[in-house]
Amino acid sequence: MTTCGCPETYPPWNGKDVDLAGQCVHRLSIPTFFHMPLAYEAYTRRQAESIEQLGLKEMWPGFTLTRMGMLGGEILRLLEDSQSPSRLVQHLTPPFTANVALHPGDIGTIAKTVQPQQMALVESGRVPKDLFLSYLTCPLCTERKGGDKILLVRRWTPGSNFKARPTIKPR
Repeated sequence: MTTCGCPETYPPWNGKDVDLAGQCVHRLSIPTFFHMPLAYEAYTRRQAESIEQLGLKEMWPGFTLTRMGMLGGEILRLLEDSQSPSRLVQHLTPPFTANVALHPGDIGTIAKTVQPQQMALVESGRVPKDLFLSYLTCPLCTERKGGDKILLVRRWTPGSNFKARPTIKPR
């Protein structure tokens, strides 16, 4: 993880379906107001400190999946499989299959990637569910990393006319 908190590396999932069912995660609820996170940096810092205090190991340090809702959201960090007494350490319940797309831009242009991703899911018989964002760059490291990048992780479930495709596991 860089000093700003951005992930130095992230999973090579672009354009793939990933099965995250059973994946160990650190889950932290965050307050939002009309899908806008409140004190996002403070919550991601708190989550990193909690993971460190619990002695847990992240699969990709600093890689955070963020889901926003109208009045609340959550941030997830993928962990190496471990047991912890913390209520914040959980395993994702099945089904948790996601389609992943890398968006080369900031949040203002995200519709250019979200809409085609969603249409591709619907056309292939999958029902789009939660959308998780992973901010791969911040204003401090945008230039060094070749521009703004956001990883879109769209959870989906099979529809009535779905034909199974291969998925990958995180590791």
